[in-house]
Amino acid sequence: MAAVDVLNRSGEKVSEVNLSDEIFTVPVKKSVLHDVVRMQLASRRSGTAVTKGRSDVAGSTRKLYRQKGTGNARSGGIKSPLRRGGGVIFGPVQRSYVHKVNKKVMSLAMKMALSSKFQNHELFVIDSFGLTQIKTKELVNVTRNLGLKKVLIITSEEDRNLFLSAQNIPNLKVMKTEGLNVYDLLKYDNLLLVESSIQAIEGRLA
Repeated sequence: MAAVDVLNRSGEKVSEVNLSDEIFTVPVKKSVLHDVVRMQLASRRSGTAVTKGRSDVAGSTRKLYRQKGTGNARSGGIKSPLRRGGGVIFGPVQRSYVHKVNKKVMSLAMKMALSSKFQNHELFVIDSFGLTQIKTKELVNVTRNLGLKKVLIITSEEDRNLFLSAQNIPNLKVMKTEGLNVYDLLKYDNLLLVESSIQAIEGRLA
């Protein structure tokens, strides 16, 4: 079992906690992480850009004037792409950018991302934040005591004081264990787990 120190708000070691080898000491494969991150980012794309083609534009299909004898170029209808307000040629159409990655690969990528944090000494555990009120400065002081910058905080509880205190701090994000994902794990330099969240993570990925 891998072990990591449990720190308090002042950055002092108060105990030690064991981490599951099946989750935190998995060999890391960049190709698997790449596939899952690519899937996550693609899923965020809206794909709602759309234009009206000639058949979608409202208007008459009547020929504007006779074919010959007017001196004008031949013209079929008011919805022609060559005319103002006409249809658009080869414009974007509504589409989905989503592509699937199976559940086993998703789970494996999550384990690899957590393992990379542990192996690179970027994983830290805190016993609790103990915020009695919404206070941004207090949370900043805690991260400063731990020596952490650009940090992702994972908690298993709905800690309103913690979530609201973190809102205006750049390069810091608080997330519940249910929302833990590969992209955010790799985006932030350090991972800070509230001790109670370890059991929830291991239960989710076991």
